[in-house]
Amino acid sequence: MSVATAERWERRVHLGAHPLLYPTIRSLGAVKPVMRIPGLGVLVSEARLVRDVLLDGERFVKNGPSASGGLWTPVVGPKALVNMDGAEHRELRRKLADLFTPASVAEIVQPASVALKARVEHDLDGPGRVDLVDCVKELAGGVISRLLGVPEHTPGRLPNKELFDLGSSISSLVRLGRPTLTPEQAAKGRAAVEVLAGPARSAYREGDPATFPGRLRGLGMSEDEAMGIISAFVMVGTETLVSFVPRLVALLADTGRIEELVADRSGMGAAVNESLRFTVPSPMMLRNAVAPGNIGGTVVRSGDRILLSTIHAAKSLGGFNPGEPIPAQARQLWFGAGPHFCIGMPLAMAEITATLEVLLDRFAQRPWVIASRVVSTRVLIPGYRKLELANAL
Repeated sequence: MSVATAERWERRVHLGAHPLLYPTIRSLGAVKPVMRIPGLGVLVSEARLVRDVLLDGERFVKNGPSASGGLWTPVVGPKALVNMDGAEHRELRRKLADLFTPASVAEIVQPASVALKARVEHDLDGPGRVDLVDCVKELAGGVISRLLGVPEHTPGRLPNKELFDLGSSISSLVRLGRPTLTPEQAAKGRAAVEVLAGPARSAYREGDPATFPGRLRGLGMSEDEAMGIISAFVMVGTETLVSFVPRLVALLADTGRIEELVADRSGMGAAVNESLRFTVPSPMMLRNAVAPGNIGGTVVRSGDRILLSTIHAAKSLGGFNPGEPIPAQARQLWFGAGPHFCIGMPLAMAEITATLEVLLDRFAQRPWVIASRVVSTRVLIPGYRKLELANAL
């Protein structure tokens, strides 16, 4: 295997999701760092300029009518963090910060990580194959259950995979060319949120500080505010995680770096960060301009939709190479920057690290290989539909 193989598969993943849009956005980004596209908005493709827009929360907002935050208001209500700006948003982030310390996210992820390890070992020891995509969906579902405040063996609790599917059904409503949700789509999203919110409301009312909803209540949030925040975490984080983790493992396996990490895990952080840079699990971010000005010399009008091409901004910096430091202008750009930098980043990193640790431990006991893979087609977030690992001969 080689870097060329890894990069070829990554291109297939992107083309499977967006066979026309992906090459178009990449080619436009190579022509000009900022470009107005009739009917869509202003496309920004250079890492430094993308970061500048994200840092300027006064002129470029997330809760505008055609920005990503504004899309979610009909589904999760007006105070779900992802659709807030200004002083109220800053205060809510300040309150939530203590819920995402290393110790607290480890507690959220730990039960799902144990279940993941058991599934990987069972499938590789038995049938001899395990579908990593399915495993990560179950991991994400397990984390969702903890966010909802639902204990593992609660009667009537939905299986982890079904919890993931519910979260995914909400996030799948978004399309780049869809500036707003139709009433039918918003109603579908609200119905899925209510299924998720049922057990979370019970946990909130019980007020147990050991649960995530109970902690939100302890911070003084109303029940509806807490449900909006929980729903936002569920719908924003699940799809990107399930997209990224199998691609991370494929990149490391295709480039022969799994063996290196088994021998020396000190390089895990660099390998994960470079994989995030190269795969860009959040390929596009949206903002609304609320004041006239310019981006990189291109005139921007109040009301313009700003398309931030994180996919071009990050990938244009070069091929996959964990040995090279990521340039400052692109560092953690896939998690955003400025006032809306992903507050759930520690939770996502804990899930990523837990999965990779399980697979490295297994590889150390008995090596595995990628036996088969299928890319997802016509989806918002590029990824694998199936990535099967099998015991090496």
